[in-house]
Amino acid sequence: MTEELKVRVCDAIDARADDIVAFAKDVQSEPELGYKEVETTKKVVSMFEDLDLDVETELAITGARARAGTGEFVAAVLGELDALVNPDHPLADPETGAVHACGHNAQLAHLVGSAIGLVGSGVVDDLDGTVEFVAVPAEEYLDLDYRRQLLDAGDIEFFGGKQELIRRGYVDDWDVAAMMHAGSNTPDRTITSSFSTNGFVGKFVTYSGKEAHAGAAPEEGINALNAAMLGMNAVHAQRETFRDEDHVRVHPIITRGGDGVNVVPAEVTMESYVRAASIEAVSEVNQSVNRALASGAMGVGGDVEIEDYPGYMPLQTNETLAALYDENARNIVGPDAITEGDQHLSGSTDMGDITQLVPGIHPWTGGFEGAVHARDFRVVDEEMAYVIPAKLTACMLVDALTDSEAMADLRDAKSRKRSRESYLEEVRNFRSTTSESYRD
Repeated sequence: MTEELKVRVCDAIDARADDIVAFAKDVQSEPELGYKEVETTKKVVSMFEDLDLDVETELAITGARARAGTGEFVAAVLGELDALVNPDHPLADPETGAVHACGHNAQLAHLVGSAIGLVGSGVVDDLDGTVEFVAVPAEEYLDLDYRRQLLDAGDIEFFGGKQELIRRGYVDDWDVAAMMHAGSNTPDRTITSSFSTNGFVGKFVTYSGKEAHAGAAPEEGINALNAAMLGMNAVHAQRETFRDEDHVRVHPIITRGGDGVNVVPAEVTMESYVRAASIEAVSEVNQSVNRALASGAMGVGGDVEIEDYPGYMPLQTNETLAALYDENARNIVGPDAITEGDQHLSGSTDMGDITQLVPGIHPWTGGFEGAVHARDFRVVDEEMAYVIPAKLTACMLVDALTDSEAMADLRDAKSRKRSRESYLEEVRNFRSTTSESYRD
């Protein structure tokens, strides 16, 4: 019975494979940044409505969701709407620099393809559960000045779209969640399903000094750029103390270095992430980094303000979902498709936040050449990038929603996850502002 359902799912996806590929290319042609994905949302809505699904929009500024099925067990399939910024990519929008160099257009193809497979075939009605298809805004943690405007206006609390969905209660009745991600430098038909990622906190740092003529009277100034350089070097001096098992990454950039070469810089701004494999390690390292950054202001007798914002939580892959996914990958892609063994990736995703509340899976799939986020990233195998992942997720959900033992395992796994309230308390604890003045 289960195998027959999966055949129907795959046949439905194959019948509309050209439509799925065309949709992915259409999304790619009009990239939009987070919380601005108006046209991209419309494209997803059109595909959902083509399946006669009722669609809710404006989940968190943008975004859309649709449900099918009637069972109490709820499985969510996610896709991310936003692009990133890389003006050097050949497909970048010439005005905004936005481009789908992270494969989110493939994620959306996977989302609508899964809906085609489960709803278009009618298989969803034969499952012991409900499937919710969700197009989520703002996964890329960028364009932060705009997002701070949204935050200050009360339109959002969090920079990440999935965090906003959690806050607004959309995740409350989910029992599992699934999505996919483009593999970096993975042109072959290979899949990595079982891995974890870093969490992080995002930082804005402002050093304030005193302007003066840089040639005639530099002694009358307080050089904020020197403060920033001292602070960065103090961070670098701590790197030998970071434990290997914590997978720490700290990578600051200077976003404003001064106003004129003949003026002692009076204000310098920086942004940074502090990443690590556990929430505890993120918190510990972040305290050390803040102390190091403050030392730069102390060194020159200036001021520093450090604003910390919740980043994303570490991702946890559910073993039951991974086992079901891998078995379908071996059957559909080939016996050697799966990268065996658990892996840790030092990047971050707000899918990690979802997996703090419900069992989840976030496989990296092949079909992509070049590094994720880089100018050479591109699709080299359209079927693997856009079509096959939809089959894998849909078939995994057929297995999960027809197997009482698997459903029991997943319910048990969810019972050991955080509640929305405890999650929000945890991430809100990362929001803080530290101000220090060392002027005479």
